Amino acid sequence: MINNYFNYFSYYQWWKNLDKFILGLIITFFLIGLFFSLVSTSLIASDKLDTNSYFFFFKHLIFVIIGVVIIFIFSYIDRENLYKISIYSFLISLILLSLVPIFGTEVKGSKRWLDVFFLPRFQPVELVKPFFIIVLSTIITLDNIKQFTLKFFLTLFLTLLIAFFLIIQPDLGQTILFGFTWMILIFISGVNLIFLLSISLIGIILLSYFIFYVPKFEYIKNRILSFFNSDTGTHNFQSDKAIDSISSGGFFGKGIGEGTLKNRVPEAHTDYIISVISEEFGVIVILLILILFLVLIFSIFKKVNIEKDHKIKLILVGSASLILIQAMIHIGVNIRLFPTTGMTLPFLSYGGSSILSISILTGIILNLTKRKI
Repeated sequence: MINNYFNYFSYYQWWKNLDKFILGLIITFFLIGLFFSLVSTSLIASDKLDTNSYFFFFKHLIFVIIGVVIIFIFSYIDRENLYKISIYSFLISLILLSLVPIFGTEVKGSKRWLDVFFLPRFQPVELVKPFFIIVLSTIITLDNIKQFTLKFFLTLFLTLLIAFFLIIQPDLGQTILFGFTWMILIFISGVNLIFLLSISLIGIILLSYFIFYVPKFEYIKNRILSFFNSDTGTHNFQSDKAIDSISSGGFFGKGIGEGTLKNRVPEAHTDYIISVISEEFGVIVILLILILFLVLIFSIFKKVNIEKDHKIKLILVGSASLILIQAMIHIGVNIRLFPTTGMTLPFLSYGGSSILSISILTGIILNLTKRKI
């Protein structure tokens, strides 16, 4: 009886202190993703499987339900336990990431997925993302290491280790995402900007060398060259179709189910979901989605402004930055601002790994933005 009372009180305090506005935005994003999955991408299953079933929608729905449960779990956990779980989870996810080049499944020239018995084509890098931010923030704020230079090189080593595992897959988009996230966290921690830019320049030079002079990365090199010169190769096909779809959709779109991109471009429901939405519902819907992303980022930064704990500040800034950068890369690829990278749009794109990753990340955000008792 007493235990039940304390459990009820604990749940009540958790719900009372949770930021309902941020939670509402997260749920709204998931609902938008499900809506577009139902009215747009479910037709892909009909074409591929020769059936009228809503295969992709129901699979998407299952992952969203699991994701919402994960959000509540991570938002409820005690903060100290959250940090401990995150460190252990980071180590496990890093081991899984290191196994991808050996045991991974190769698709279209890249080996990025592991076939897990309950989650086929699982991307370990998606599991690394949320815990990477917590681990970096923990290292930066360690009290028993007074020398910041040592902290800097520890975070740099971890980032380079992850980048190494990603480059040999190869996965240029995720490498850039981790690099930018690391730079933001280090910059707001007080590192000299000239020093940080010098390190970044060295990293860009090394990455360029790998891409243009190592045969394994011929696939990425061709993508980049064809991006700047459309006459070389066929790697612009997806991007060309995506930008054509956005243009043909116009301001208000062609209407539900009238788009053709989802049938012409492989993985349109993941890497090109913005183009699919724009073709059928118009640029105005894309602008509304972008506004929602900006509102979410602004709401997180408002919490950062009033937070006193430096570690929590770093985690929240890193989490918001990761969401924003990933969304920018996805949209940039869709409008041919960047070469094709295979980057999903947070919350909206179909894909179990992506949904689970963003669910963990937003669960952490909700945990750290709870009102102080």
